[in-house]
Amino acid sequence: MATSVLEQQRHYHEEYERLQDALVAEKLYKPTSHKEHINSEHRAAYLFNRLHETTDNMVRTYQDKDGSRQEEIAVIGGLNEFQEFYNRLRRIKELHKGGDEVAAPMVMEFLEMKEQRENPDDNEEWAEFTDEEGYGRYLDLHEAYDQFVNLKHSTKIDYLTYLTSFDRFFEFPKEKKLTSDYRKYLSTLRDYLIGFMERINPLMNFSKEKERIAEDFDEKWEKGTFPGWGRDPTSAMKTGNTLDLAPFDSPEELASLGLDRLKTALQALNLKCGGTLMERAQRLFSTKGRDVNDLDPSVYAKSKKSREESVRQREIALLEAFVYHYTELLSEQRAATRENVERRQARTADEVDDDDDSEGGEEEEDDEDVIPYNPKNLPLGWDGKPIPYWLYKLHGLNLYFNCEICGNFKYRGPKAFQRHFAEWRHAHGMRCLNIPNTAHFANVTLIEDARALWEKIRAEKNKEKFQKEYEEEFEDSHGNVVSRKVFNDLKRQGLL
Repeated sequence: MATSVLEQQRHYHEEYERLQDALVAEKLYKPTSHKEHINSEHRAAYLFNRLHETTDNMVRTYQDKDGSRQEEIAVIGGLNEFQEFYNRLRRIKELHKGGDEVAAPMVMEFLEMKEQRENPDDNEEWAEFTDEEGYGRYLDLHEAYDQFVNLKHSTKIDYLTYLTSFDRFFEFPKEKKLTSDYRKYLSTLRDYLIGFMERINPLMNFSKEKERIAEDFDEKWEKGTFPGWGRDPTSAMKTGNTLDLAPFDSPEELASLGLDRLKTALQALNLKCGGTLMERAQRLFSTKGRDVNDLDPSVYAKSKKSREESVRQREIALLEAFVYHYTELLSEQRAATRENVERRQARTADEVDDDDDSEGGEEEEDDEDVIPYNPKNLPLGWDGKPIPYWLYKLHGLNLYFNCEICGNFKYRGPKAFQRHFAEWRHAHGMRCLNIPNTAHFANVTLIEDARALWEKIRAEKNKEKFQKEYEEEFEDSHGNVVSRKVFNDLKRQGLL
């Protein structure tokens, strides 16, 4: 590049305009294959990043912090402007006479880009993918799967099942998520999903995506609605050291239990357990008939260990939030991966050998881009050819089933429809409705029906709860057994 500042600015302006034209032409280009689409995205990302770099260089020359631009303008605009012109002309001629290598015009570089776009090379690769990923068609989660099956609390499942359930973190108990192995597994899964998304969609603004995920996570975490980490106000009541405060009418009655019993009851509620006997009794009695979350924060025990555990829980939950988000963005690749694994597992040994021999040195993408003759739009088999029509009718693949809970997604065939109730899309839809995805809701596809059934189940569960007013029994002075409500009525009337 020339040493002249004005020539540098001219060069940046030319490069800026050519990059703009090339970027527009790249976005208007319609790729004919999946591989060419990925390469086109990477070419556009390269042009976009180079455009930003050129803009920064242009702004820096106009800012002229060292004053070289103003100095050059003063030289060529002074009294000896003709002498300066001929001096520059002489230097240009000497440069070309000297036999030194002269840079090619900028237009040649962009003509080569245009040639690559219009006549793509089958061997051209702008991103690195493994053989399992099929140049961005499928996910390769074998590394994360190996770490998952080696977790102490994980269920030993096959790779095909793992592809369906690897994002069901809410099924893991909280206490088993705080291990270093589980955190390492989440980091591996998150890094792979982000890296895969960067390779298939390089134009995505990942910094803004990260901020959006963090904001959404913070909101759910503060409300206690993040999947698998929600607050359970009654969890402390389920321990064996809790104390039923119903029989006690005053702190003095509680004080009769002693220091040790009050201490264990306060610890079960995660409250401060220090102080005198009466202070402990008053602190414990203040929780009678109140929700644990409604108590004064000053009565809770503040230990360094609990704070560190809370920070660790938040960090692990944030990793899960990233996996949730990018798994949803890669839902198409995930479904394609599952189908590809099923298709490959259904092949016999002879078919695998024949397929390897037929591939030879050709790439897998070239075979997959060939569109087979399929007038009836039949599904493709493991060999990429349409399945027989009798098999198509036998499995009911001509029938489509709609599920409103899954976002009006249509499932092809009764087998896929029945299987989807245990898959991630239906489970996510049920979570959005705040309804557990249990066996009660099998074959329920309408949102209105699911909500009505959930209200009915909740009403039945409420009826099964123990009701003190009617089920707690008392004995009067004559030995008659009556309910609590009747006993209190007789007591108020003075008939006991």
